[in-house]
Amino acid sequence: MFVCVHSTRLGPASGGTRLKSYPEPGAALRDGLRLSGAMTAKNAVAGLPLGGGKAVLAVPEVPQGDRRRELFLRYGDLVRSLGGTYVTACDMNTSERDMDVVGERCPYVFGRSVACGGSGTSAPATATGVFHGIRASVAHAFGSSDLEGRTVLVQGVGSVGRSLALQLGQAGARLLVTDVDRGRADAAAEALGAEVVAPEDALGTACDVFSPNATGGILTPETIPELRCRIVAGAANNQLADPEDAELFGPLGILYAPDYVINAGGIIHLASLELLDEDEAKRDERLLGIGDTLTEVFEAAESAGISTGAAAERIVEQRLATAA
Repeated sequence: MFVCVHSTRLGPASGGTRLKSYPEPGAALRDGLRLSGAMTAKNAVAGLPLGGGKAVLAVPEVPQGDRRRELFLRYGDLVRSLGGTYVTACDMNTSERDMDVVGERCPYVFGRSVACGGSGTSAPATATGVFHGIRASVAHAFGSSDLEGRTVLVQGVGSVGRSLALQLGQAGARLLVTDVDRGRADAAAEALGAEVVAPEDALGTACDVFSPNATGGILTPETIPELRCRIVAGAANNQLADPEDAELFGPLGILYAPDYVINAGGIIHLASLELLDEDEAKRDERLLGIGDTLTEVFEAAESAGISTGAAAERIVEQRLATAA
């Protein structure tokens, strides 16, 4: 078990708990450290009183039943031992039910079920934030936020990707979907009136918006030139193999929405309802603000002649410096 605390300058470190198999412990630690830094940026740019953290539970295989419960009880003891320095939540392969178990051991947990006093899953809010971010990206790239007739390729149709695809379809977008689980892609396509694209063809498929909503690290110096889109905007964490790769989009005429800006809806949902004691209307206002923040990033990048990734980093640095 690794709990990585990147920063507490703005408040207690917060980020999700990732349950995953890794080739060796060092890979799990590196993943946690990288993700914790992204959470510092995400919480800062979202204007939340939280620092950045992440937990990784490295396992040979994802446990179920009693073994899973025992794991999360022990993990809850670890989080409790930190005395509130880190507040956990769901992430890859973890759920509200897991957070309920952690909550049996400590109060430093977001995203428990409503029955156990939490705000429930944050996936719909993440999707809604990305939806607002895509509209802002389309407005900047094409002069109008109207999605009618725009082709959007949604890569990954799990809980976030499918909810996002539903909202895009309702807004009139032409949907393409892809997923490594072909059955899941087919089910989403049938329900949403979308066309299925094979995973190996996704990057090179022509579309207005390529929306990565699965695992991170897919955008590299080798894969970015394969893209045939005007916009990259999705919910996946750490989409770039290296943050400096954000420099590659501009010369290709691609507008990149920095991942930690556009995918902040989940932590906004949790912090708004559970930490700040706001109502759903205020939460929804914050989610809508993701689009405004992205517009600020895009305009700052154009004004300074820098990448959107660098512009987002400047905003993060300014907010952290103000809190120092």
